[in-house]
Amino acid sequence: MESHDTHKPVLLQEALDALDIKPSGCYVDGTFGRGGHSRAILDRLGTAGYLLAVDKDPDAISYGRQLFRDESRLILQHGSFVMLKALTEQLGWIGEVDGILLDLGVSSPQFDLSKRGFSFSTDGPLDMRMDNSRGISATDWLASAGATEIAGVLKKYGEERFAKRIAAEIVTAREISPVVTTGRLAELICAAVPVRERNKHPATRSFQAIRIFINRELEELQQCLAQTLQVLAPGGRLVVISFHSLEDRIVKRFMRDQARGDDFPADLPVTQAQLHPQMKVMGKGIRPSPNEIDCNPRSRSAVLRVAERLE
Repeated sequence: MESHDTHKPVLLQEALDALDIKPSGCYVDGTFGRGGHSRAILDRLGTAGYLLAVDKDPDAISYGRQLFRDESRLILQHGSFVMLKALTEQLGWIGEVDGILLDLGVSSPQFDLSKRGFSFSTDGPLDMRMDNSRGISATDWLASAGATEIAGVLKKYGEERFAKRIAAEIVTAREISPVVTTGRLAELICAAVPVRERNKHPATRSFQAIRIFINRELEELQQCLAQTLQVLAPGGRLVVISFHSLEDRIVKRFMRDQARGDDFPADLPVTQAQLHPQMKVMGKGIRPSPNEIDCNPRSRSAVLRVAERLE
């Protein structure tokens, strides 16, 4: 069994402070991972409190069920946080959840295991599915997608300026032999990219883009955020940790729009209360301290945002 001590939750104290945990409250950890945030939430809950934790990764769920096998306050569910409303409805928690935490992106164990296919640092099968029990793998998609589709994904989700070159390289190469490993995909990308960014591997943006596309990360994030309004209790907190600009942009826009309220014309004479705002944004985005970045370099791009459900 993995040691949970090797997995460092990002912005842990900041997330706990933002959730403002009530001992008897009901909370949701939509991205269980290896349970770092969940463990800390449980430590602050009393005997009447409950935590629903969700994760797409079957390995994470298996790990969690072993780690928390004697924890009656934890409800561990295999699935996506896009199931938020359905899962809380089953528990009778609609409109009663005191806090929702989403720690987006890929967990360290998924990156570190070469067999999961998320990283170009070590060679392994090109999978990239967070839930490797279902759906299409990166290998299967790259085997069938056209150059235009591949380039579109790299541009949209990775903001890759050499998307067309990389797509053409992949399509040409797969005619010789299928692209089935992370190492070969990284080599093809390196061959296609004519310039190098300082301190960034040429495959970084493309791997990010393919992973986001394969797992429908941005679409599911948008769907989940919309459900939080029905799930949260008045005064309940939504806490989201993002790791790249595309995620953060969606989160920031959602919180801003819910705080603004109804979309009336700018020159219409209505008060703020008449706009029916649904949330209050709690301060600005919070980033890791220099000390946390030194201890956990993967936290360097993280940003935490908080919003509170209004009455």
